[in-house]
Amino acid sequence: MFSRLINLIGTDNFNLIQKKKVLVFGLGGVGGYVCEMLCRSGIINIGICDFDIISISNKNRQIIALDSTLGKLKTEVMKDRLKDINKDINIEIYNFKIDDNTINTIKPDYDYIVDCIDDINGKLAIIKYSYQNNIKIISSMGTGNKLDPNMFKIKKINQTKVCPLAKIMRHKLKELNITDLPVLYSEEEPIVKNVKEIPSSIFTPATAGILLARWVILDIINIADF
Repeated sequence: MFSRLINLIGTDNFNLIQKKKVLVFGLGGVGGYVCEMLCRSGIINIGICDFDIISISNKNRQIIALDSTLGKLKTEVMKDRLKDINKDINIEIYNFKIDDNTINTIKPDYDYIVDCIDDINGKLAIIKYSYQNNIKIISSMGTGNKLDPNMFKIKKINQTKVCPLAKIMRHKLKELNITDLPVLYSEEEPIVKNVKEIPSSIFTPATAGILLARWVILDIINIADF
């Protein structure tokens, strides 16, 4: 199934991809596309972590949200989807919410972590875990309340601007002396003001997921542009 990818990047690079193990936190609008892209790019060892079930409100932006999957665990649905794409993929499942305690139940044998969750305390736990265990990581900032996928950038956390979530994380990570974390963020101003529920579309989270997975793959084969 990977012949056209191998034609593009070469056999040696493809073999490098197949040797790496990636852990994705969060299987929502962003994380679902990360998993899809990684699987279709040759990653065959992956961990997926999410505690949530699929609801009808997920259907406007999440790749695993279908009428047939409503009410099911996101991890189980994603596992079945990835296996349906590549039967040889090895998947480790973690069905719990991430915090400072639960994250320590995960074996630190991953090469990359992709953080796609919204919870600030959970994000901090993931980032600390990756730095303590020398695991490469990229973290997604906010993708809600935006419409322009062209406004995404990947930079170090201390170089971010506009994104409200990045602002919070920038300050909290500075207290931990972490300023070089690679993050994906948008410089698009929030569209709707003063809302309790963050509005969303398919365009930005899907694009964010693709860009995050691309960063991992290009870093593996040493042609990353970050």
